[in-house]
Amino acid sequence: MTDSLVIASIDWHSVATASYIVAALLFILSLAGLSRHESARQGVAFGIAGMAIALAATIGVATEHAEAVAVVLLVAAVAIGATIGLWRARVVEMTGMPELIALLHSFVGLAAVLVGWNGYFSVEDNAGQTEVLGSLLDIHHAEVFIGIFIGAVTFTGSIVAYLKLSARIRSAPLMLPGKNYINVGALGLFVVLTVIFVISPSLPLLIAVTVLALALGWHLVASIGGGDMPVVVSMLNSYSGWAAAASGFLLNNDLLIVTGALVGSSGAYLSYIMCQAMNRSFISVIAGGFGIEAPASADTDYGEHREIDAASAAELLTGASTVIITPGYGMAVAQAQYPVAELTRQLRDRGIEVRFGVHPVAGRLPGHMNVLLAEAKVPYDIVLEMDEINDDFGETDVVLVIGANDTVNPAATEDPTSPIAGMPVLKVWEASNVIVFKRSMASGYAGVQNPLFFRENTQMLFGDAKAKVDEIVGALAADRVTA
Repeated sequence: MTDSLVIASIDWHSVATASYIVAALLFILSLAGLSRHESARQGVAFGIAGMAIALAATIGVATEHAEAVAVVLLVAAVAIGATIGLWRARVVEMTGMPELIALLHSFVGLAAVLVGWNGYFSVEDNAGQTEVLGSLLDIHHAEVFIGIFIGAVTFTGSIVAYLKLSARIRSAPLMLPGKNYINVGALGLFVVLTVIFVISPSLPLLIAVTVLALALGWHLVASIGGGDMPVVVSMLNSYSGWAAAASGFLLNNDLLIVTGALVGSSGAYLSYIMCQAMNRSFISVIAGGFGIEAPASADTDYGEHREIDAASAAELLTGASTVIITPGYGMAVAQAQYPVAELTRQLRDRGIEVRFGVHPVAGRLPGHMNVLLAEAKVPYDIVLEMDEINDDFGETDVVLVIGANDTVNPAATEDPTSPIAGMPVLKVWEASNVIVFKRSMASGYAGVQNPLFFRENTQMLFGDAKAKVDEIVGALAADRVTA
């Protein structure tokens, strides 16, 4: 009986406030841990602990203020969401992570829209609540309107990113006539509607801004080409953070505000860094490719390519003293990271120096290649970023390009008319020999032909990357036994 009275007398609001502070600190530690390979696992653990504390505190507050039915529904929703999340985490391939993350961003945006609409009906459409807020009512109007706008842009933008990344729609940018004016005009209209809503809130205005934001989010991301999609993923991550922060203001939830600001600012900074790595204008990308016109079709005849088989590739590698491997999305698709790790081990056992050169936007998600290589137990100290290794290609005997395309395209530095002109790339063509693993001569995700394939020092190894690397590993093992 005494224990029951103690539990009943707990001030859950104070407990929740303290719990949210602890959770926010754990989220900050999580971001710090995720910034390095060695501490990434610990960073994930901090994030899980922070979310568990936040959920428990929220359920505690609901238990104090809500009816039993509402609490049961809340717990059921958490259980269903956790079950689906665990299931998807277990079955998703690494190649499917970019589109899965884009899809998850859409849920955050949709939640922000629903919170905004709930804020309208619980306050602006409720005379009693309107009187309670008094002088703060105008601020609440703005919070509702801006929160719905950010959430709706995030929702449809993330859906389009998911469709592009999963190849359900074309990755080429949508080039509507006057697309730049459409984007700027939509933003201007949003500002005007916000002012009107703050002065005189109404349901038709709320419907109008929701439809406007949904259309703008779709057009913004549809106007961005496949080559810039890694930046789009991090940009949408930023949008989802600001959407969460907006929801936090509406719900008077400090943890949502802090967490949303952390995600929003870190996502924006990551997008900026990636734009610098790709020589892209940050404003241009986040504004839906503002100022980028459709590229002219290129029918340049680069000549004939040369082919090589796995046995000859193994022979070339055994005669090398330095090897650099540049992975790309094709390695992820073929799940070739494990045989690549074994190839690396065998070459290093022979005294051959092996390193990896990873472009900042290799794959379709920031850090995509780093995660794959870490998963295959490739030593961290031989996995180098582009800036750390780009000057070493000229002194390298053999470069293995495994599934990379746009990130090793010399047209970026040699052809000012190329859609990827000016984008920093790995200068693999400066090596003595280049072996490119590809399924075919098709262009990369950005839709640009790669003149590297036709260079005199380049040979193409066609087929599934995993199978071909396995063949090379087998040839090296057989050669060692013979020797």
